[in-house]
Amino acid sequence: MAEDAGELVKSLPNERNFNLSAELKHLQTRKPEIVDPTAGCGPIRSASSAPLRQQVFECIRSAGQIPRVEVAKALGISAGSVTTLSSELIREGFVQEGPLASAAPSRGRPPVALSVRPGRGHVVGIKLAESVHTAVLADFAGTPLSEARLTTDPSARSLSAMLDAAQALFSAVAAEAGVAPGSVAAVGIGLPGIVDHDAGTWVWSPLLPDRDMPLRDMAAQRFGCPVQIDNDVNVLTLAELWYGAGRAQQDFAVVTIEHGVGMGLVIGERLYRGANGFGMELGHTKVQLDGALCRCGQRGCLEAYVADYAIVREATTALGLHGSELGSTHMLMESLYDQAKAGNEAARTIFRRAGRYLSLGLANVMTLFDPSLIILSGDRMRYDYLYAGDTLGRMKAMIINNAHRPIRVEVHAWGDWVWARGAATLALSHLTDALLSGEAA
Repeated sequence: MAEDAGELVKSLPNERNFNLSAELKHLQTRKPEIVDPTAGCGPIRSASSAPLRQQVFECIRSAGQIPRVEVAKALGISAGSVTTLSSELIREGFVQEGPLASAAPSRGRPPVALSVRPGRGHVVGIKLAESVHTAVLADFAGTPLSEARLTTDPSARSLSAMLDAAQALFSAVAAEAGVAPGSVAAVGIGLPGIVDHDAGTWVWSPLLPDRDMPLRDMAAQRFGCPVQIDNDVNVLTLAELWYGAGRAQQDFAVVTIEHGVGMGLVIGERLYRGANGFGMELGHTKVQLDGALCRCGQRGCLEAYVADYAIVREATTALGLHGSELGSTHMLMESLYDQAKAGNEAARTIFRRAGRYLSLGLANVMTLFDPSLIILSGDRMRYDYLYAGDTLGRMKAMIINNAHRPIRVEVHAWGDWVWARGAATLALSHLTDALLSGEAA
């Protein structure tokens, strides 16, 4: 539901003060599409090293609704253990019990099932991007209650302005959901670039010239609650792990193509960041020595051949575009895509070349990690539909022993909201871990 800017300004709670800019008129809120709360969320784990109490909670959350006897079967523990632990979780407000929604009508008392108590807490997820920031507020069961998006001027970016935008989104989704901002328990933020998740530092980003920014602590001061930050592709991967095709996968990879090229990796049903938190930078793996200049400052990176700015750079030369003819990157990409579909050979060659480099990157992912599934996502993936068959064919040809293993690649066009939902998942995951371990009140 989009609101008038004036009405939205009135609805923003006063206890979260920030500088309102002219950009606020581009802020829109809405109720999300209805989600079945009995569908559950989170990975469908086959095993876990977590304490048994947490395993019981995760089993309930994953199922959405589940009888105690089914929890015992899923975890291979006694019914008595489930009764004891679930009673404890109910007493502490994490879990509730009620009639099983899927039960067939019958005489007598309806079957009782356990489910996560939605009102135990709320989290907000925010995706910061080049021109459109998005946010989602979700309850303790992971169900989204409200969404907001804010269009900004890419030429007028600063860290302070981005924090203002994040706080505007925070207040907007809280107001839309009817949740007091002060009761939000945690916030997750996903953003492009290199992020030190453990230290809470935004090390490098294509959005800003600043480096090594303590974004987590700065945002926590703004919001008045714990904040987690991560690379935007990692939060998208979390969304796939909790709500998408990754729920039933032990190992899978997500590769995104937007303004850059990113990758998230799940190993053993858990997001893998590397020893120092800087792993999975697929876009900055080298595919050409002394090659094209990447926006990171180095040469020969994969994204310098595949990302939108790389395609635009090549198009300006191949099509002889100059000055005012260029327009925005988005406009030029749309024009180039239309020309390629219409048969313009120069435009088709540009996309075909990008597809060759993409196939090389995907083949390297398969060779190194052997995931059961690669998910291709991001706004720019639709431009690769022209030669998707060629790209996947070349990828398979470059993989050793390709005849002896299944190679699954899927394209997911989720849209903007899933990134913010993944950021909310980041916050919810940390919140539940802390609460269940007794580290947080």
